[in-house]
Amino acid sequence: MTQCTSPQVGVEHHACREQLGRRERQLTSPLACDGADASPQQDRAHLELELDDLAAIAEPREALTAYVGYVVERLLARPALALALVELRLEAARTPALAERIGPFLRAGLEADVSFHVQRGLPGGRDAVVALHHLANGLVLDRLTISLDPAADPSETVASIAAALTSGGFGAAR
Repeated sequence: MTQCTSPQVGVEHHACREQLGRRERQLTSPLACDGADASPQQDRAHLELELDDLAAIAEPREALTAYVGYVVERLLARPALALALVELRLEAARTPALAERIGPFLRAGLEADVSFHVQRGLPGGRDAVVALHHLANGLVLDRLTISLDPAADPSETVASIAAALTSGGFGAAR
């Protein structure tokens, strides 16, 4: 393995230059992440329509499950991107300088999700958002690697667990 420096992050890490180049090409190509034939503009327009549909859901628990399902579906539709994020987090666990840069970014994303959650009137508060992040991250990792239950539908799985988490079905005795 060759030691190289990521110009975006500015820290040294051990990785094969060829693998980094291939990963960069995958992440920067508009088609490489999901293989779809949509242009970035078409993808953005589709995203806006989906978000409008989600915003129209009036019942908070139903909206919450729909939002979490949407996040998982978007991540699974772009497996190269989702795996790159996992790889980046693993490298940050081994590289303190990278962790110092990635940690605040991840926590800011969580806080933005908590803010959205509260503003939208979704059930459960901050603890629910943290639990749902763990749910989405774990389910995506499971689906993109060696799945524990390959026959399970990820949308159904995330919907049933999210509903249970926010209705007191899990951890109610805490």
